[in-house]
Amino acid sequence: MKKKLLSLLCGATMLAAALTGCGSQNADTPAAAQGETQEAGSTGDAKIALITMDSIDQHWISLNEGAQKAAGELGVEVTFMSPNTKDDAQQIECVNNAVAGGYKAIIVAANGPDAISSALKEAIDTGIKVVYVDSPANVDAEATFSTDNVAAGTTAGEEMIKALDAKGITSGDIGIVNVNAATQSTVDRENGFRKAFEGTGFNLLETQYGEGDAAKSQEIAQNYITQKVVGIFGCNEGSTTGTGNAIKASGSSDIVGVGFDKSDAIQGLITDGYLLCTMAQNPDVMGYEGVKAAVAAIGGESLGGKVTDTGVSVINAAALGGSAAAAGDTVTASKAWKIALITMDSIDQHWVTLNEGAQAKAKELGVEVTFMSPNTKDDAQQIECVNNAVAGKYDAIIVAANGPDAISSALKEAIDAGIKVVYVDSPANVDAEATFSTDNVAAGTTAGEEMIKALDAKGITSGDIGIVNVNAATQSTVDRENGFRKAFEGTGFNLLETQYGEGDAAKSQEIAQNYITQNVVGIFGCNEGSTTGTGNAIKASGNSDIVGVGFDKSDAIMNLIGDGHLLCTMAQNPDVMGSMGVEACVKALEGETLGGKVEDTGVSVLTK
Repeated sequence: MKKKLLSLLCGATMLAAALTGCGSQNADTPAAAQGETQEAGSTGDAKIALITMDSIDQHWISLNEGAQKAAGELGVEVTFMSPNTKDDAQQIECVNNAVAGGYKAIIVAANGPDAISSALKEAIDTGIKVVYVDSPANVDAEATFSTDNVAAGTTAGEEMIKALDAKGITSGDIGIVNVNAATQSTVDRENGFRKAFEGTGFNLLETQYGEGDAAKSQEIAQNYITQKVVGIFGCNEGSTTGTGNAIKASGSSDIVGVGFDKSDAIQGLITDGYLLCTMAQNPDVMGYEGVKAAVAAIGGESLGGKVTDTGVSVINAAALGGSAAAAGDTVTASKAWKIALITMDSIDQHWVTLNEGAQAKAKELGVEVTFMSPNTKDDAQQIECVNNAVAGKYDAIIVAANGPDAISSALKEAIDAGIKVVYVDSPANVDAEATFSTDNVAAGTTAGEEMIKALDAKGITSGDIGIVNVNAATQSTVDRENGFRKAFEGTGFNLLETQYGEGDAAKSQEIAQNYITQNVVGIFGCNEGSTTGTGNAIKASGNSDIVGVGFDKSDAIMNLIGDGHLLCTMAQNPDVMGSMGVEACVKALEGETLGGKVEDTGVSVLTK
């Protein structure tokens, strides 16, 4: 099918897809979706055209997969009729073909805001419904499903700055490889990226355009490298692949490459250490929601031109289960080392998932990991666990400290006894072999920014906001709160005094309910229990105007998001922490010096 997409013109692609009956109703459609299928059927066997910028990039292929999934559920036909290259004339031809073909709706990712506008206006004048995915044009449509590209571009810049700072680099030239000057989504990403560098000592060079072609982008990146740049940013899949390939070909490990979009090639370049990270969108969600919106519009529902942010994740080597610095390294256990895993408690799904990652790596390496955490967050119980590990002659301890100081003496005694210590999630104030955790300040700021965007969308620019934290000693959640408060600096909002629920969902719900009686406009939960309690309190209040934002991922939290009682949660990668923690322990026990390295295991914004 891919070869066909590469070789056929728009009209032929449209015909071929139509003949194959794409997205036809399936008798095996789940019961929950059959009702939707019947509703879609009332639209008269709707034909929907999906027109993206090209049919080659994996980003668009993934978007089409999401669209086809929704088409199958709703019993409609979605024809993927995109050009084989980014070209305004070909995209306009595809729109005209959809009009001539009697399509009821067009889902489109516009090459640029203006070139396709006249064709889309003509389509709308004939009664065709238009929905945007990824990149809108300057024509009003039923709805838009896309990434907040400016914010995501800023995140990309911040990731590069952190990596350069870790190398001791605070100035130098940085190159930008973009698609063209007309594609609004990538222009927004570049603008956000440039924004991150305001006030720094870095110099951002004039942008070069490679039309999203990996080969052209590689040539541009190679030229930047000859200019001794310290970093390069690729604004889309092709730009990012070209950037990574150029850094790989240069043989230089000092250039920091950051990109956009997710593909097998990009992930391989990250794992091998040639790219630091990429901003991964959710194209499948865009496609899926785009089809649902098109069907609703065809059925007569007014969508009001709503714009929905489909989110972005930072994908780095840690998130992919490896470390660029250790790419190609292998660790072998010479014996069945005994490792104690001590987290804050043994109940929260966050810690259960961390243990699952640790156990999987332990099985792979042939070592023994004992999950010996207390049943509740309690300093005395956590200290007792450390002492038990020492008494039990464990070789290493992986620990998520309740706080930076309470457990320190016990850990010092363990280290004096020859036990290796590795931190996950939350360190104590004792030097360890390595730390694998989330950049909690940055993630907290992201949580605040998500809340501000949601409040702004409701027309709310002032009001009180509550914060439900665990306690004043757990560094990870304190950092999240500090980052969250940072996001609100200079705004009209008032952040109330923090209340502590010890990570207990019931206590946190009581706190959140008290905030609600004070007429807050938003509440932030700093960990799993705090977030669950916050969501349950908003649900119980029946007030859909309160914006709830949280931290961590669990079934309860995901259900609260799905039901609209929470806006989003910052999802860490606890399984990655556990896996990398075990690997680090084995390396240390086998004599490798890890140097106390601190590795960010990434975070994702999970929305409805």
